[in-house]
Amino acid sequence: MTIDWNAFTPWASLAGGVLIGIAAAMFVLLNGRVAGISGIVGGLVKPQPGDVGWRVAFVLGLVAAPAAFALFTTLPTPQIDAETGLLVAAGLLVGVGTRYASGCTSGHGVCGLSHLSPRSLVATLAFMGAGFVTVFVIRHLLKL
Repeated sequence: MTIDWNAFTPWASLAGGVLIGIAAAMFVLLNGRVAGISGIVGGLVKPQPGDVGWRVAFVLGLVAAPAAFALFTTLPTPQIDAETGLLVAAGLLVGVGTRYASGCTSGHGVCGLSHLSPRSLVATLAFMGAGFVTVFVIRHLLKL
């Protein structure tokens, strides 16, 4: 495995991580809610009265932010080296996993760990470990 040093952006990555942390902290401090995407979107699937507006605004912000950023710079073109069926299967597995874990990477990894939640630590270790094993198997054993 090699690192594409031309695409290595530690300062931009650090700035993005800091912004995510600040946003998550502001969200919990100002709204008393965890900024977990699966929970926010899940609340739109089974909406509660008076609980839809902020969820829609949050999801629209996730879409609007990169759209606004694209006005000032060229966004990178994503390259996905997988077939559609594999992507659908992976998406379904992630969805099932977030339901079993009662949260996703943003809810557990960003918000839960900052609250020192043991449940979030276990969930984060599980999904990170599963990701590491999956990449190893796909790239090194199956050589896909």
